[in-house]
Amino acid sequence: MTLRSLPPLAALRAFAALAEARSVTGAAALLNVSHAAVSQQIRALERHLGVPLVTRDGRTIGFTADGARLAGTLRDAFQSIAQDIDAITGADADRPLQVSLTPMFAASWLMPRIGGFHAAHPDIRLMLDATPALADMGPGGMDLAIRFGRGDWPGLTAELMLPTDFVIVAARRLIGDRRITSPADLLGDRWLQEIGTDEVQSWLTAEGLTGQRVSRMTELPGNLLLDGLRAGQGVGATIRAFVEPDIARGDLVVLFEDPAPDRGYYIVHRPGALRPAARRFRAWLRREAAAPDTP
Repeated sequence: MTLRSLPPLAALRAFAALAEARSVTGAAALLNVSHAAVSQQIRALERHLGVPLVTRDGRTIGFTADGARLAGTLRDAFQSIAQDIDAITGADADRPLQVSLTPMFAASWLMPRIGGFHAAHPDIRLMLDATPALADMGPGGMDLAIRFGRGDWPGLTAELMLPTDFVIVAARRLIGDRRITSPADLLGDRWLQEIGTDEVQSWLTAEGLTGQRVSRMTELPGNLLLDGLRAGQGVGATIRAFVEPDIARGDLVVLFEDPAPDRGYYIVHRPGALRPAARRFRAWLRREAAAPDTP
């Protein structure tokens, strides 16, 4: 469908207002037009599309399945337009910059560096949401997210910031002189896993151990997982970049490694214009990730 074949914008705005207000009177108030003007635009939209969008039972307004679908699409579209306009004009400059990231990334990579960002950008209010759950990146959601994966999140823009391998590690004091040649050798060990993830089982399945599970599992916040691994409390799956110094010292042993050049931490956001604060934070992340010296 081309722009020329789309319904008139006035009709789409009227329908979006009706969906928000749930009444013709309320929609008219939102648009500062008459009750009759809203009704006329809704009827024109239904004629243009050739399908009913609204159900009417006396004074009660409802929506057909097509109407409900279109209402959701228009809500997201108009919110996205409004957010991009605010970003372009700076109208939302006072709103905190909201960033979603995992607790492990926050504790191991970001927090040792964040003082430098605050020193360089004292005017930016930063709100960090450290959770393993995927954040809402729709209009009105997070400005940026930092996610681990291969960058394949539908509908989002993803930029590889920190390439790193996925490793299975354990403290040398825990492994001792054991000879481990297969993932099956570890099924009886105690494992540590970040709450809200299924990394261990996913890895076992990828290694061909379909249907088999570890016998002992402790789930804990990501920022405590590395402490547990270093203390020899179990075997765990983590990101090599976070434990590289421990590996170099010999404190942690890499039991298995799954290299992939396109895997790592990505800067993720919705397509379109970023707010000035988000652009500055993204630029700072790029510089920090590219710096040769790490904390």
